[in-house]
Amino acid sequence: MRWIRKNLVVVAGLLTLAYMILPNLVVMAFSFNRPKGRFNYSWQEFSLDAWKDPCGVADMCESLSLSLQLAAWATLGAVLLGTMIAFALVRYRFRARGAINSLIFLPMAMPEVVMAASLLTLFLNMGIELGFWTVLIAHIMFCLSFVVTAVKARVMSMDPRLEEAARDLYAGPAQTFLRVTLPIAAPGIAAGALLAFALSFDDFIITNFNAGSTVTFPMFVWGSAQRGTPVQINVIGTAMFVLAVLMVAAGQIIANRRKKTATA
Repeated sequence: MRWIRKNLVVVAGLLTLAYMILPNLVVMAFSFNRPKGRFNYSWQEFSLDAWKDPCGVADMCESLSLSLQLAAWATLGAVLLGTMIAFALVRYRFRARGAINSLIFLPMAMPEVVMAASLLTLFLNMGIELGFWTVLIAHIMFCLSFVVTAVKARVMSMDPRLEEAARDLYAGPAQTFLRVTLPIAAPGIAAGALLAFALSFDDFIITNFNAGSTVTFPMFVWGSAQRGTPVQINVIGTAMFVLAVLMVAAGQIIANRRKKTATA
């Protein structure tokens, strides 16, 4: 009992982590399965067929490519707008600043179906044809709040004396921003970008309302689940999970190296 009380936080953390990772491990395991029927729900035998031909299912790689394009453009748009909004909210005082600060959190607190229906109504009333561009606009809108929150937290923790020192050393506004402000804010911007990319790539509800005939990867997975679940879906899911883990690990390694260099 004494050992449990001493290590309770660590044990709880490990159990929570295992609970979160377990579904990904199941998806990973079933990417090596060779199902006998249409559904990949029960283990039959080990096979590398799906990994050898990940695009063997019709239209799957096209929907994956579309989702990656949407996520990339939505991330770019949300990061550009979100970074400027975050700096404006932290550095400047203006009318309705408090109201805007509160409204930024609405997309994060609002159920996705509400935003999806609202955007659909807006697009239909404006006579805009549903497709790639309506999905992109919707993704930028709901990713924006997450980027603003991440960047704003980083900007608020910045030491203004560093920028003052740069100006004292005759650095212009552009030089100060590029060489001092932007590198310090970069971790927050990177965190917002990664979060925006993941949310955009993963979204189904808002996309389904505003996609028209456009089919993204989550929509393809949902449609496939009605008829059968090809093993290639597990292959793509496993690849995305491993890539995300590698990116986080690489970021952690780079951060640790920078800390060691700074303290050396």
